[in-house]
Amino acid sequence: MSINCFNNKLSAKQYSNISNIVEIALFIDQIKSSIWLFGIPSWLFGITDRSIAAFADGYLSPIEIFQLFTASFFFMSWLYLKPEESFNSNDLNPSQYQEYLARTQANKLQLKKLHMISQEYILPFPYICQIYHLLNLKHLETVHRFSLNNLKIISISQFQTTNVGGRITFQTILDSPANPLRIWRQPTVEVDLILHTPYTVELSIPVYNNKRIIVIFHAFPLNDSEHQLFIDIYSDLEWPKPLLQIILHFASCLTLFEDLPYLKALDDKNIDRFFNLSRTSNHESALLFKRFVELYGSSGETTKLLEGREES
Repeated sequence: MSINCFNNKLSAKQYSNISNIVEIALFIDQIKSSIWLFGIPSWLFGITDRSIAAFADGYLSPIEIFQLFTASFFFMSWLYLKPEESFNSNDLNPSQYQEYLARTQANKLQLKKLHMISQEYILPFPYICQIYHLLNLKHLETVHRFSLNNLKIISISQFQTTNVGGRITFQTILDSPANPLRIWRQPTVEVDLILHTPYTVELSIPVYNNKRIIVIFHAFPLNDSEHQLFIDIYSDLEWPKPLLQIILHFASCLTLFEDLPYLKALDDKNIDRFFNLSRTSNHESALLFKRFVELYGSSGETTKLLEGREES
C-alpha cells in the first residue's frame, strides 16, 4: 500500500465542501472561456481596422508595419492562451466532470493535510550511492542498527516490477521488547519499498489501527560528485501534529546522520561497479536495486540521468 491509500478517506461533509469549491471553480472556468472567446473578434476587429488605415494611403510606414506585426503577434498569443478544455474534450457530461474535479481537489487537500514534514539536503556524494543505499534492504539492519534498535528483516513476501521501477514487500520484526518503535507499530509488520522513478523511492510503514507512515525520497544528481535529497513524510496518525512533526524531524535527522559514513564508504569504492548487472548481488534484499540496474544500469544511462538533471 502506497501513498495513494490516503486518497479515499473523505467524509460526506468534506466531499460536500469540495463540491461547493468545484462549483465556484467551474463558474470561473466559464468566465475565462467567455473572455477568451470575446477576445478573438476584438483582436480581429483591431487588426482589420489597423490594416485598412495602413493601406488607405497606399504606403506602409515602418511604424505601421510595427503596429501590424505587434497586433498580429498578440493575437496569436491570445489564441495560444486558450483555456484548457474541460469535460467536452473528455466525453464527460458536466456532472461527471464536476465529480472528477471534486475528487481531484479532495485528494490534494487530503494529501496536504497528511503531509507532516519536508527536509532538503545537498550531499557531497554521487547520486548512485544514495539510490544504492535506499534500495538495499540490508541497510535497515546494518546502517540503521542504532536508530531502529536492531530491527530484523524476516523475509521477502512479494516482489513486483513496473515499466520504470518496482515494489518489494518485506516482513520486519522488532525482537526487542524495549524497542521504541513499538510506539508506532506492531512487533511484526509488512513494509513496502517502491521505486517509482529513477529519482523517487517510497517507504510505506504500517502502524496501529490501519494507519501508516509514508516516507518519499527524491534524489537528484547535481553532478558526478553531488546530489540533492528531498525527504517528505506523510502520516494519518491521529497524534497532535506539532508533536508528530518534532518526532519525525528528529528521526529523519538521526537516520541521515547514520547515512553519512556509509555514503562516504560507498563513494570511496569504484562507483561504476554498482551499475554492472553481472556484479549486482542476487540476494533477495537487493532485488529492487537489481531492477534499477536492469533499467538504468549502463554507463550511458548514468550519463543520461546526470545530463537530464542538468538540462532541467
